[in-house]
Amino acid sequence: MITEQNERPFTGIDNKDLEILSLLQQNAKLTVREIAARVHLSPTPTHDRIKRMEQEGVIVQYGALVDNRKLGKGVMVICHVSLKDHNKSAAQAFITGVTQLKEVVECYNISGDFDFMLKIISSSMESFYKFFVNELSEVPNIGQTKSTFVMDVIKQSNLTV
Repeated sequence: MITEQNERPFTGIDNKDLEILSLLQQNAKLTVREIAARVHLSPTPTHDRIKRMEQEGVIVQYGALVDNRKLGKGVMVICHVSLKDHNKSAAQAFITGVTQLKEVVECYNISGDFDFMLKIISSSMESFYKFFVNELSEVPNIGQTKSTFVMDVIKQSNLTV
């Protein structure tokens, strides 16, 4: 099942753009001046390149990686979901429902035995159980689930460039 997204690659990326992206992925708080100095461009073209990549959807969002345990959210669960029905409207009902749940921090459409993989963050086993029973199980079109509890995060990154 494929969700409808803009899958058209942006081909206007050059090595300077990749350098800029790498720096932003490592530290999104860098100023345009700092980035410009590191990639050996002046600030104006650096700013223009960043804005162009934002407009083209290459840069989707800026954010911070956090240690959820320090925020009282020490339980991470990977939940695989199979849908009951595989038609477009049933899949969209699931997607709409699951994207509204704040505990679900990531959702992937996958291949194999399951249709979706969810990353769920919770404060405790008890709160996950309540979430699972009272919220996740109420999302339309869920057939089967399989939950795996993460024991430790070995690597957490957003670096792709």
